[in-house]
Amino acid sequence: MQDGNVDMKQENVETMKHVADGVAAVTAVGTMMQLLPAVAALFTIVWTGMRIIEMIAGKPFAELIRRKKDAVDE
Repeated sequence: MQDGNVDMKQENVETMKHVADGVAAVTAVGTMMQLLPAVAALFTIVWTGMRIIEMIAGKPFAELIRRKKDAVDE
Protein backbone atom coordinates (compact mmCIF):
# COMPACT_ATOMS: atom_id res chain seq x y z
CA MET A 1 0.00 0.00 0.00
CA GLN A 2 2.82 2.36 0.83
CA ASP A 3 4.38 1.88 -2.63
CA GLY A 4 1.11 3.01 -4.19
CA ASN A 5 1.29 6.26 -2.25
CA VAL A 6 4.81 6.90 -3.49
CA ASP A 7 3.71 6.33 -7.09
CA MET A 8 0.76 8.68 -6.65
CA LYS A 9 2.97 11.41 -5.22
CA GLN A 10 5.38 11.03 -8.16
CA GLU A 11 2.42 11.30 -10.56
CA ASN A 12 1.36 14.52 -8.86
CA VAL A 13 4.88 15.92 -9.14
CA GLU A 14 5.01 15.10 -12.85
CA THR A 15 1.56 16.62 -13.39
CA MET A 16 2.62 19.81 -11.64
CA LYS A 17 5.77 19.95 -13.80
CA HIS A 18 3.65 19.74 -16.95
CA VAL A 19 1.32 22.46 -15.67
CA ALA A 20 4.29 24.71 -14.81
CA ASP A 21 5.77 24.05 -18.27
CA GLY A 22 2.52 25.24 -19.83
CA VAL A 23 2.40 28.31 -17.62
CA ALA A 24 6.01 29.09 -18.53
CA ALA A 25 5.22 28.84 -22.24
CA VAL A 26 2.16 31.09 -21.92
CA THR A 27 4.22 33.53 -19.86
CA ALA A 28 6.92 33.62 -22.52
CA VAL A 29 4.39 34.36 -25.27
CA GLY A 30 2.66 36.97 -23.11
CA THR A 31 5.95 38.66 -22.34
CA MET A 32 6.94 38.76 -26.01
CA MET A 33 3.59 40.38 -26.75
CA GLN A 34 4.30 42.87 -23.94
CA LEU A 35 1.25 41.78 -22.00
CA LEU A 36 3.11 40.67 -18.87
CA PRO A 37 5.84 42.35 -16.83
CA ALA A 38 9.51 41.48 -16.84
CA VAL A 39 9.09 39.51 -13.61
CA ALA A 40 7.09 36.93 -15.54
CA ALA A 41 9.90 36.69 -18.08
CA LEU A 42 12.36 36.06 -15.25
CA PHE A 43 10.15 33.23 -13.94
CA THR A 44 10.08 31.69 -17.41
CA ILE A 45 13.85 31.88 -17.78
CA VAL A 46 14.47 30.30 -14.36
CA TRP A 47 11.89 27.54 -14.84
CA THR A 48 13.07 26.68 -18.35
CA GLY A 49 16.67 26.60 -17.14
CA MET A 50 15.73 24.18 -14.36
CA ARG A 51 13.92 21.91 -16.82
CA ILE A 52 16.88 21.93 -19.23
CA ILE A 53 19.22 20.98 -16.39
CA GLU A 54 16.85 18.13 -15.48
CA MET A 55 16.85 16.88 -19.07
CA ILE A 56 20.65 16.99 -19.31
CA ALA A 57 21.24 15.36 -15.91
CA GLY A 58 18.36 12.90 -16.21
CA LYS A 59 17.36 13.57 -12.59
CA PRO A 60 14.85 15.82 -10.86
CA PHE A 61 16.19 19.31 -10.12
CA ALA A 62 15.41 18.94 -6.39
CA GLU A 63 17.64 15.86 -6.25
CA LEU A 64 20.47 17.73 -7.95
CA ILE A 65 20.18 20.62 -5.48
CA ARG A 66 20.01 18.23 -2.53
CA ARG A 67 23.14 16.44 -3.72
CA LYS A 68 25.07 19.73 -3.98
CA LYS A 69 23.85 20.81 -0.54
CA ASP A 70 25.00 17.49 0.99
CA ALA A 71 28.45 17.91 -0.59
CA VAL A 72 28.78 21.42 0.88
CA ASP A 73 27.75 20.20 4.36
CA GLU A 74 30.49 17.56 4.39
